[in-house]
Amino acid sequence: MKYIVVTGWVMSWTWKGIVSASLGSLLKNSGYGVEIIKCDPYIQIDAWTMSPYEHGEVFVTHDGGEVDLDFGHYERFLDQQVMFENSITTGQIYQSVIHKERQGEYLWQTVQVIPHIVDEVILRIENVAKKLEDHRGSWAVVIIEIGGTVGDIEWPHFAEAMRQLDMNKDNIVQFVHVAPLISHSYNSEVKTKPLQHSIQKLREIGIIPDYVVMRTPSEVTQVPSEKISMMCGIPTENCIHCPDRKTIYQVPIDFELQWFDKQVQEWFWWEYAAPKFETWKKKVEVLMNPQKTLNICLAGKYTELEDCYLSVVEACIHAWVHFDSKVEIIRLDTAEVEKKWEEYIALFFKEHAIKGVVVPGWFGERGVEWMILVAKYARENKTPYLWICLGLQVAVIEYARNVLWLEGANSTEFGTTPHPVIDLMNSQKDVENKWWTMRLWHYEAQLNPSSKVSTLYGAASCIDRHRHRYEVNPDYHDQLSHEGDLRLSWCSPDRMLVEYIEYSHHPYFIATQAHPEFESAFLDPQPLFRDLIKASLQRE
Repeated sequence: MKYIVVTGWVMSWTWKGIVSASLGSLLKNSGYGVEIIKCDPYIQIDAWTMSPYEHGEVFVTHDGGEVDLDFGHYERFLDQQVMFENSITTGQIYQSVIHKERQGEYLWQTVQVIPHIVDEVILRIENVAKKLEDHRGSWAVVIIEIGGTVGDIEWPHFAEAMRQLDMNKDNIVQFVHVAPLISHSYNSEVKTKPLQHSIQKLREIGIIPDYVVMRTPSEVTQVPSEKISMMCGIPTENCIHCPDRKTIYQVPIDFELQWFDKQVQEWFWWEYAAPKFETWKKKVEVLMNPQKTLNICLAGKYTELEDCYLSVVEACIHAWVHFDSKVEIIRLDTAEVEKKWEEYIALFFKEHAIKGVVVPGWFGERGVEWMILVAKYARENKTPYLWICLGLQVAVIEYARNVLWLEGANSTEFGTTPHPVIDLMNSQKDVENKWWTMRLWHYEAQLNPSSKVSTLYGAASCIDRHRHRYEVNPDYHDQLSHEGDLRLSWCSPDRMLVEYIEYSHHPYFIATQAHPEFESAFLDPQPLFRDLIKASLQRE
């Protein structure tokens, strides 16, 4: 089997995920089968309980896995679904080995990191590789991104697994090392010592990089590739420059211009096939040189940290390219401003020339009251808006309070209320172990054929990925849908779960309990985001 292992140095976020996704995109568009695996050192089984401030958003896979945000990059660049088994964490590995030990699979053995932990890592990688090989034969590659940095205290078992993977005579393994070049601001001199030390550290554990991807600020144009080649023993042509870009979608083009994909293919003894990248390049050109600009408000409780709503922002990017325009994301932190006067919203929207609104999901009460005020303003002023997950629940609460006059209507997630328009289903109320009790994947749904959603999704029988526990209370379905302009446009077959709502006599009002942002790819924008941008542009 063929593998590409991507490692990093200095800091955990050096675009390893972008490098992996970009190289994978080039190879896939050259006609090869590609899977991407990420090995994460943390002890959790998945990303369910992680803080958004520390790790950014939690991405949900097609089969319901809660994983690192880099999986979003993999899917968006490759335009293919990546499954939960492609996420390997230290927690999963130790849990599996301990379970096997208790089951008696290691009788009369001392269970140790080597061989048992390392063998478990290799086993999981080979399981993914076997499925790909069965499907694509020898014309396929598995890219493995190792989370964290070389030398981390929780890193060695993954490094050793990669070394042993390379020792297997049946495998061809290429190692790609990503590291920043440090530039002194006073003379713009580029320093290579950190990169040199990282190569030395890798060699100490038996890994010799075949390529080095040099990360630099965009203003650095002179990269000392020959010096790095000499000091690190890597051919000059294998020293790949990866500067900061206005858009991450430029990175595959940069790699192609440096023949990165060609070298990888030839190393695997493949006849070189150039990637079919014409459409991608045209879209990047639009991103770099848009014909018009549109301001969209992103109203949420974690807007100060860009990675928290990464997939939402990327879905907006995919949609605006479709219309040869650029969207400026204007961030409104609802947790910071919820105690200010309601009139602030009108001033904010006027000052920033807001033409559309996106309210993303998350959990907890903080910031919700301000979101409700945003919902009221957008509904009354016919501002196009898309409400996601918690956003749907907020839209329902606002409608119940201000149209149906259900005083104090709220979600039971936020406390007691006389009108629990949002509530847990009975099957959820006595749950103690909450892991994997949320709705996390696709669900069958009954489509209202006259709804706007039906025009966007066509005859699809299932809907987008989920990540939530609370639902629109079935006791209020009739009142919500029969006493005004609100429509429950898509429900589960038993009519118990509301998936989409719409508002009549409004240019664009759609709320979804799902997370459509996880379904968007650079070359295939998600329909709800695409039509939000379309409706917002029409307000110009």
